[in-house]
Amino acid sequence: MSVPRTTSPASDEDVTSCDGQVRKLGIAGLLHSPGFARLMAVRLPAQWGDGMFQAALGGAVLFNPERQADPMAVAAGLAVMLLPYSALGPFAGALLDRWDRRRVLFVANLLRVVLIGLVAVAVGAGVAGAPLYLGALAVMGVNRFVLSGLSAALPHVVLRRHLVEANVLAVTIGAGIAALGGASAVGIRMLAGAGNAGSAITTALAAVGPLVAGLVAATFARKVLGPDSRDEPDRALTAVAHGFVDGARAVFRTPTVAATFLALAAHRLAFGVSTLVSLLLFRYAFTGSGLLYGGMAGLGEAVVAAAAGMGVAAFLTPFLVHRIGRPRTVRVALLVAAAAMVVVALTLSPPSVLAGAFVLSTAGQMVKLCADAGVQSETDDAVRGRVFALYDGVFNVCYVLAVTVAALLSPPDGVAPLLLGSAAAVYLVGLLAHDRLLRRRA
Repeated sequence: MSVPRTTSPASDEDVTSCDGQVRKLGIAGLLHSPGFARLMAVRLPAQWGDGMFQAALGGAVLFNPERQADPMAVAAGLAVMLLPYSALGPFAGALLDRWDRRRVLFVANLLRVVLIGLVAVAVGAGVAGAPLYLGALAVMGVNRFVLSGLSAALPHVVLRRHLVEANVLAVTIGAGIAALGGASAVGIRMLAGAGNAGSAITTALAAVGPLVAGLVAATFARKVLGPDSRDEPDRALTAVAHGFVDGARAVFRTPTVAATFLALAAHRLAFGVSTLVSLLLFRYAFTGSGLLYGGMAGLGEAVVAAAAGMGVAAFLTPFLVHRIGRPRTVRVALLVAAAAMVVVALTLSPPSVLAGAFVLSTAGQMVKLCADAGVQSETDDAVRGRVFALYDGVFNVCYVLAVTVAALLSPPDGVAPLLLGSAAAVYLVGLLAHDRLLRRRA
């Protein structure tokens, strides 16, 4: 079987940027590189629109006084937002190795503009249930092609030895811009109103991001973003099927990677439970008091706390890995997350939920960064992309599964201390499984 690939990073000796000039080095050089800067000019508005669309749709479903959202409606909304990343990701990768990526970025972004407009009309008309979710599913599915296309195009504008820092820069800034898009949705919704009409206006304005991204993508020359060649099965479905099997075999052959996969799965299961419970608490149980808010504003504070936790993890993880090693860093993160979940379960107050969002996000990001490093350093380069496809599936499917189970077990107002206590137990099970696999390797 031939090996699927996205594209080969260009060599340091002969790579030039899109304008033919030799690329500069380092982060400062990245920011001044015309090719990288232009690709970021595609990514940032696209991710701003993504964050705004998700927040606008979440507000329309969960915090709309004209709609009564039950736990299953919340679970369905979260599933729609995340499952396309797992279900369509491998297919997007296979197709991006066949199609001109510049054209993919242009067409996919413009298609998102049309689809967001249709979803906005549906929101304004009071459409609910499956039709609304199918529209959102289409938007998020097309968005997967945009994000995958940006990742696959990056080696064509960045030197091989600077791909890591380019990825860190792109992902970190992109995540911040997506959070800004979510905050923009909250602010616009406060001005436009919380009903169907205001929600429709907020949703429609999310189309500005992909529109700008598509226009910028059109400025690239044809084929400059790849693919340069194709080296994989002729049929995309065959490539995807083989990729999952090969990725699973590679994980099982590497106990350290498998152990981190289990730890990450435990975090996503527990985090899914806490996410659903927090959404319901802010919607139905918590009221504003001083600087702490209820409703969608309170949920926005929780998102900010979680984003701060991810930032802390970016600094804390390298320090801990250097001091105590990657396996112990994962164990510390799981233990801290379990303790935080117990505290939240015992108190169920806005301050504890906000603190829990910060701690769980920090711990979860630490586990994820360790998992990323494990896959990058301990799996063979020829199969690494397929391992990451499997990784992507585990990351999102575990989360959606946990949200769905929590929706079935949680009371409508989210006051579920036993459910949160069970999530703390999931962290401890992940810790034991991680330890056992590493002992088996030893």
